[in-house]
Order: sequence, then structure tokens, then C-alpha cells
Amino acid sequence: MGVLPFRTRRRSDERKELARLLHGAKSGDEAARNQLISSYVPFILRIASQTTHRYIDQTVDDEYSIALSAFNEAIDRFDLERESSFLSFAETIIRRRLIDFFRSRQRDRKQVPWSEFDLLDEEDNVTNYAEVSTSLAQHQLYEEATMRGYEIEEYQKRLQDFDLSFGELVRISPKHEDARQNAFEIGRIIAEDEELLEFVERRKSLPLKQLEDRVHVSRKTMERQRKYILAVVVLLTGDFPLLQSFLEDAKEV
Repeated sequence: MGVLPFRTRRRSDERKELARLLHGAKSGDEAARNQLISSYVPFILRIASQTTHRYIDQTVDDEYSIALSAFNEAIDRFDLERESSFLSFAETIIRRRLIDFFRSRQRDRKQVPWSEFDLLDEEDNVTNYAEVSTSLAQHQLYEEATMRGYEIEEYQKRLQDFDLSFGELVRISPKHEDARQNAFEIGRIIAEDEELLEFVERRKSLPLKQLEDRVHVSRKTMERQRKYILAVVVLLTGDFPLLQSFLEDAKEV
């Protein structure tokens, strides 16, 4: 029982110190910025490791440099007037920059000819080509899985803004293919219209009156499919290229 007040005070002191260093860093105090970054290296490593799903060595891994730069970016971009936590904001920036790094590396890899990966023995014969190509393919699949996992986490967070969850979507998903297609098309119409999208973001509901003149679905049906349509809008307007491509592939099957 006697330990709890001490822990509470310690957390309070940590928050005050974080606020002090953050204010100093944003005011141009380089010593405060350096101290803030140095103090949160374990945090930066933890987020980088969680995002990549592997141990990060800060002395050799590019991912650490990316994460460190992202934390510094978070300091610059964070609004001190906001009620939100700086560390939550920094975590989002770190994850996004690492995913951007993974995506750029995938694009670069596609531009490199296979000959660059040939292995030569002492007589200049190509060896282990199949093994190398297989390893590259496996690594690419691993990175895609990592990025997809990140997108799913981000999508879940965005759904929570609309009081939605994956479990609920499974229950409310339209049973018939044509109904799903209609709901998806309504979501696309909203996503491509600034006025409709602004209504959805602000009200967290569908602009039913505006949609009635633009779709061939009854208002009653839209009300019944409201949550599913909102989930489609969130997906189409977010930074979820892998999930979006999966959805497009599923529609073509």
C-alpha cells in the first residue's frame, strides 16, 4: 500500500520533466531538446522494435535513425495547446515514418535488376541464385506483413473515433454481395466528395439527406448499413494502401 503514493509522485515528476523539456525544446533550447531525446531513447527503440517486430540495434540499424529523426520531428510538430499526450503523438509519427521507409525500400528493390543479387564463386560462376531470390521474396513478404499489421492497428484506432470495432463489423457486414457492393459504392461517393466527407468527419454519421439524391439505395437501407458504410469511408480516406488493395482484390474475385 505504501508504494503506490511513491509511484504516483514519480509518474507526476516524469510528466512535469517531460513538459519542461518539451517547452524548452520548442522554444529553441537545444540543450533541452538533446536532453529530451536522450531521455527517451528507450522509448524510441521500443516503438521501432514493435513496428518492425524485431530487435533494433541503435548502432547499425537504419530503422533507429529513422525513428530518432521522427521523434525529433514530433517535437517540432506537437501543439502544446492540445490536450493529447506528446508520447502518443510521437509514437504515431515514429510508426508512420518507419512505414514510409519500408515502402520506399520496396519501391527501390523493384527497380534493381536480379543480376545485382548474383553470387560468384572463384571461377566467376553464379551460385546460390535460387537461395538468394527465395530469401529476398521471404523478406519482402515479412515487410509487407509488418506494414499490414501497422495499417490494421491504425485502422482500429480510426474506427474507435466512430465507436466501431472489427468485431462489430463482422456482425453487421451485409450478407449479400450486391448489398456489400452498394454500401461500398456509397462509401466511395462520400470519400470523393469534400462536403460529404466533412459532414462525416464532423458529425460521425451519414449525410443521408444529401445522399438520397445521389444513390439508388433507400434511406432505410442506408440507415441499416450506416456503420458498415462509415467503416468503408474510414478505410478509403486513410493511409491504408495495403488494406485498400486487399479490398479491391476481394471485389474482383
